[in-house]
Amino acid sequence: MPEFKIQHLTKYTYPAPVRDSANQIILYPIQDEWQEVIKQEIRISGDPVIDTFIDYYGNKVGGFTYSEPHSTLLIDSKILVQTKHKPLPGNDIFPAQQWEDLKHLRFMVPYIDFLRLEQFEGFDDLKALVEAEKSKEDTPYQAVLRFSRYVYDNFRYIKGVTSVETTMDEIWKLKAGVCQDFAHILTLMLRLVDIPARYVSGYICTHRSTIMRGEGATHAWAEAYIPDYGWLGIDPTNNCIANETHIRLAVGRNFSDCSPVKGVYKGTSDHRLDVSVNVGYEDDAPSMNQPVEFINTPPEHTEHKPLSNIPKNSYQRYLEMLQQQQQQQQ
Repeated sequence: MPEFKIQHLTKYTYPAPVRDSANQIILYPIQDEWQEVIKQEIRISGDPVIDTFIDYYGNKVGGFTYSEPHSTLLIDSKILVQTKHKPLPGNDIFPAQQWEDLKHLRFMVPYIDFLRLEQFEGFDDLKALVEAEKSKEDTPYQAVLRFSRYVYDNFRYIKGVTSVETTMDEIWKLKAGVCQDFAHILTLMLRLVDIPARYVSGYICTHRSTIMRGEGATHAWAEAYIPDYGWLGIDPTNNCIANETHIRLAVGRNFSDCSPVKGVYKGTSDHRLDVSVNVGYEDDAPSMNQPVEFINTPPEHTEHKPLSNIPKNSYQRYLEMLQQQQQQQQ
């Protein structure tokens, strides 16, 4: 069984001190029969108390605040995790029955969120493409492989052209992006043919002899629900099954549900983000205490905004209106 040591560092640097930083982290690997966390350490600047809870999708989520003025915020997560190979779906000779089973899932609570379609300007074009690409002879498993191959072949992997705020329409027009964009496109394609699909965040752990897209940072892929099998991991960025070399942190509808780090703070809107992910293996794994060199990474995998930049919802606007009325009456 493969065993990996992973150190994930996130460092925010501000040109002037900021304060009242409130943050959410999803840096706790999923625990199930295919993935076991043997040990984990998380250290954060200011040594705050981390409150944890389990969200709607079963992810372990942490929250903390750092109220004192600070010019740097460092989040250092170290994990030791062991994985098992998950057998792949068998070759089913009754694809029609599987497709019929999938149709019934649209009314079942665990799958409703993973079948919802995101409307965007190019939706009809994508729908027509999916109709043209699918084959009546395919089982759901074969359809998943077919659409993964399409994304891999037709979308260019280019860092820096998208961010967490890039819309689906922009991704569709660019036909380019990074792993999170590939995962978003694939999940939507699968949902268009009634296959429940969810977004997955985590790490890709390959040996030094193998080079794959997404190494050295957090990674993203999709999971598709296959009747009589369960959730199958599929990585369209590398066009491969996501199995024992893909460490899962969280699952959700999209990136927003799974963002490893996101938060707000009071202070300057300028900041520098540095992210580093270092992976060690059974035979050459570094010490859990070994320092890691930072790699400057565009903020594609985190959401960290000053409070002044956060959109206000209707309730916030209502409270502000009441406050203004009270001030006018005084």
